Amino acid sequence: MSFTTLAVTKSGHVGEIRLTRGAEGNPADERFLDELDQAAASVHEYADIHVVLLTAAGDAFSRDAQGGAVAPSVGRLPFRCLELIAQPVIACIQGDAIGAGLELALACDIRVAAEDAVFAIRDVAEGRVPSAGATQRLPRLIGRGKASEMILLGEALDAEAALACGLVSAVVPRADLEAHGRALAERIAAQGPIAVRYAKESMLRGLDMPLEQALRYETDLTVILQTTADRAEGVSAFLEKRPPKFEGT
Repeated sequence: MSFTTLAVTKSGHVGEIRLTRGAEGNPADERFLDELDQAAASVHEYADIHVVLLTAAGDAFSRDAQGGAVAPSVGRLPFRCLELIAQPVIACIQGDAIGAGLELALACDIRVAAEDAVFAIRDVAEGRVPSAGATQRLPRLIGRGKASEMILLGEALDAEAALACGLVSAVVPRADLEAHGRALAERIAAQGPIAVRYAKESMLRGLDMPLEQALRYETDLTVILQTTADRAEGVSAFLEKRPPKFEGT
């Protein structure tokens, strides 16, 4: 599958979606949204990919498209495709993650930042409501108070402030960013792939359920996992004191 705004590659069990318009600041425009939906769908169906890196060429991770924030068509939920793919997604963020660029990062499961990263949502200051998930995902991640400062005041966060409030989980030198993200991806890829997918699904779906229902959902997935060959391999490896050899079945 050929794309103009991104590229999809695979190394071992790690897939990578790379934003390729670095000279333009990797704008989150309609063309990018279309291609991201297609890329996520292809990755979702690839059982041999256990985890996905989201990286970006150039000095900026992603900014709003020229002329303002992305204006999604009716019925489209921008970046929801990243949340719904089976594999965990790790975002490696350098430079600006502004507007829709920040909203893109929020749809990922883990975010790591370079020391030069800057995070901001400027829609309200420009007379718009954020339209790609910031009003919903940001408060869930960093709390309503800090999210309100970012959304209502347009307050920008540098990498260390983003780390302090939980927006990102690590800050590393720019030169080490992608290597750090890949190291995390390899650690996840070494785990039982079915367990990883079920754990992501349980966390994602559980956020929208009452606690008791979410706990039952978690139990249901655990019971299903017990029927897999990977689960049997995990038990055998533990008893035999050796590294497990998961096959994803």
